[in-house]
Formats: sequence, C-alpha cells, structure tokens
Amino acid sequence: MTRKETAATLTDRARPVTIQEGKELQLQPYGTVTRLPIALDVSVCAASVENLNQLLADTMTLRDLYKKHHWQVSGPTFYQLHLLFDKHFDEQSELVDAIAERIQSLGGVSIAMAHDVAEMTLIPRPPRGRDDVPMQISRLSHAHEIVLKEARTMARQAAEMGDDGTNDLLVSQVIRTSERQVWFVGEHLVDTPLIAPER
Repeated sequence: MTRKETAATLTDRARPVTIQEGKELQLQPYGTVTRLPIALDVSVCAASVENLNQLLADTMTLRDLYKKHHWQVSGPTFYQLHLLFDKHFDEQSELVDAIAERIQSLGGVSIAMAHDVAEMTLIPRPPRGRDDVPMQISRLSHAHEIVLKEARTMARQAAEMGDDGTNDLLVSQVIRTSERQVWFVGEHLVDTPLIAPER
C-alpha cells in the first residue's frame, strides 16, 4: 500500500458511521422492565414505571404549554408573565428529567418522543392560535390539576408498594413544584385594578 492509500484508509476509519445498516438492535422494548439490584420486586417496578410514564407524558405537555404561552403572552403583564412562564418551563424541564431518570433507574423505558407524548397525555391539546392571558392561565391551571391528581394517587400507590424513591420524587418534587406554580400563575387572575382608584 502506498503512503497515500494508507492515509486514506486511516482517514476512512476515523469517519463516523452515521447511517447504520443491517438489523436494528433494540436493547429493551417499551413497556418492559429489566431487573436491577434495587431491592424492589419487578412487579413493583413495573407498576411505578407505568404510572411514571403517564406522568412523564403529562409533565412534558405541561412544560411545552408553558413555552407556548411564554412565546405568545401579551397585554399589560406581558413582561412579568413572559419571564414567569419561562421560569416555570425550566422547572418543568427539570421534573421531566427527574421522572425519566426514575423510570430508567427502575429498569423501565421512558417515553421520549413528541408523538408518543401526544398519544398518551391526559392534558387537552390547546389550539395553535394565541390565547388571551386569562385563558392561558386557565389552561395552565387545568393542566397542573391533572398532574397533581395523578401525582397524589401515584404517590399513595408507590408508598403502599414500598417504592419510597418514587414516592419521594412525586411528593417532594412533582407535587410541591406544581402547587407552587399554580399559586404563582393563579394570582394573576385575582380581580384587582392595575392602577389603584382615587380616594
């Protein structure tokens, strides 16, 4: 082999193979649980994984609803809500990551793609158009209520099954974050004038 051919061969080996050919290798199908040494029965892990995937779909939808409203908010409280919605989006993103990682640590497979989320979520799909602020806040509050109802039920189930890690995630992160966010956005619907009336 000439020096030029050798260099071309070495360069070719360093090139990433971006299109994999051959049989697709799926490590673990969705809906299955791999046994991990975490001192929980596989049936407990499977039940928590199923619950958490539903919660994950709804939390991802809530997160995206915050970003939609962050982009589309308008009116006299635009700046405050623009920042608040983005802050809540970031907090929901952290919850999404925590929930997905809990699913994986239980030996499950977390949903990840938008089409799967759209099929699974219990949160009603908003219109593509731009809502006024009261409707945006109403949609967010309703979405939070859905998440909170299921998180409370799932936390009780996890506690009854002895899945303390899932219970802790649901209570100390999901429920507390959602309750605080409902309070923050709900206060924007209190009927008070922007300018105090003259006395």
